[in-house]
Amino acid sequence: MTSSLSDVQNPNPTTGESSQSPAPALTAAFDPGRFHDGAVDIVSRLTTYLGDLSVRGLDLLDPATLLKAARELMTLERQGIADFDADRVNQIVDLYTGTGIPVYSPGYMGRQFSGVVPLASLIDLVGSVVNQPSSFYEAGQLPNVAERLMAEELNHFIGWDPDRFAMVTTSGGSLANLTALLAARNRAFPQMWTAGAGGMPGRPAIAVSEEAHYSVTRAAGVLGIGERQIVRLPVDQAGRIRPDLAAPVLDEAHRRGLRLFCLVASAGTTSMGAFDPLDELAALARRYGLWLHVDGAHGASLLLSDRHRDRLRGIEQADSLTWDAHKMLFMPAPCTLLFYRDKAAARGAFRQRASYVFDEDPDVYSAYDSADQNFECTKRPMIMPLWTVWSVYGPALFAQKIDRLCAVTRQAYEIVAAEPDFAVAHEPESNILCFRYRPDGVDPATVHRLQLEIRNRIRDGGRFFISKVDIDGVAALRVVVMNHLIDADHLAMLIAEIRDIGQRVLRASATARHDQRNGSHS
Repeated sequence: MTSSLSDVQNPNPTTGESSQSPAPALTAAFDPGRFHDGAVDIVSRLTTYLGDLSVRGLDLLDPATLLKAARELMTLERQGIADFDADRVNQIVDLYTGTGIPVYSPGYMGRQFSGVVPLASLIDLVGSVVNQPSSFYEAGQLPNVAERLMAEELNHFIGWDPDRFAMVTTSGGSLANLTALLAARNRAFPQMWTAGAGGMPGRPAIAVSEEAHYSVTRAAGVLGIGERQIVRLPVDQAGRIRPDLAAPVLDEAHRRGLRLFCLVASAGTTSMGAFDPLDELAALARRYGLWLHVDGAHGASLLLSDRHRDRLRGIEQADSLTWDAHKMLFMPAPCTLLFYRDKAAARGAFRQRASYVFDEDPDVYSAYDSADQNFECTKRPMIMPLWTVWSVYGPALFAQKIDRLCAVTRQAYEIVAAEPDFAVAHEPESNILCFRYRPDGVDPATVHRLQLEIRNRIRDGGRFFISKVDIDGVAALRVVVMNHLIDADHLAMLIAEIRDIGQRVLRASATARHDQRNGSHS
């Protein structure tokens, strides 16, 4: 049965609606005026949120309570399009901000993501509205140009040949590390992309720090390398790879029949913020014919600081670099920059053709495409907030905040080190400090549980938010200074709260032991 033009233009006999005109409720959901009014309400609430500089931590709700509150905000309408309810939207925004980690508060010292430069969030909103996936120039023209510009700007601090290097954005450092390892593997074993690992002499392997981020070891599993082929390189007490001890480990790996193809170094480990000696590791990588990948997700931003750039001495000798802008460049997450010293290596990560996206005849436009260099076909224009903030404020904004964060962390180290009932675990190299509350007379066997209990009670108290990490198998308290408003007074408040909680935990433990002994003697 065929349809005539009149059938298309006439109302549908079932619904009575014209198939040419959308229903009013559908049109209203996309109405620009409604968007404006809603945006004004939301921005007003966010302005209040940004202006709240009180010392506060995480308000951790019971999941069942939050589930109930969220469910009650959902419309019960299931047949037609519900009427727009501005109050419902405002309640959702309030619930969202009220249950999130208060990243703009001086009480937040727990994680490696930060409050963003406010301008960046506005540009992120623009990206959501215009919705331009940025893996292809024709889909996102300005994002692809901005990516090229930011690559040039940031490479000034890395130091690679401007005509040979490449950069591509990825959704997070884990994906960037995986992509870089894939490029390294394909350079060493070009047949694996098509033929797989079957029949290969030896077993492909990578060498990583004992402090490497879990995404690196996860990548080994994803790539089919296997955790047993991960060669762990010893570290010093600060968490840095020991090059003098690494060579014997690499030699032993060769004797075991492992075919090492990549050495992964860290520029700012997750646990203690340690920076591996890149210049010495680069020499080691050259000696063994290894690709040197630097996971600088956290610490690569120190390249922008005249005071702290030396932490990454030797970075220009690396083959690839992971750099998270959503950490110490203070951008909305995720926004990760994956750099390659050689652009040919960037294109070597993936070897595919797909006629619906990849052009057979490259032109001036496709030269800006990045889909052949990353996993993502549809990718958010994550570079736009960074490029815009950089364009408006320049690099000094980032450098000054980084310097401030590192200075406050150094101050925290000096304060904690001076307290007789505290023990610092390391000397900070950036903005991460780990320490323990350990007064005299505490049984070493209880130190681990004491730190965990302190951390949990601080989190439940709702004034500060800090994290914890195991160092040499024993828990330590961990602060990550990401807010430039944190000062000595806030640090003193935190230390006093840790001490107060620690004393209460120890007294309760002593009382429990006393009662237990008395009970056993009765």
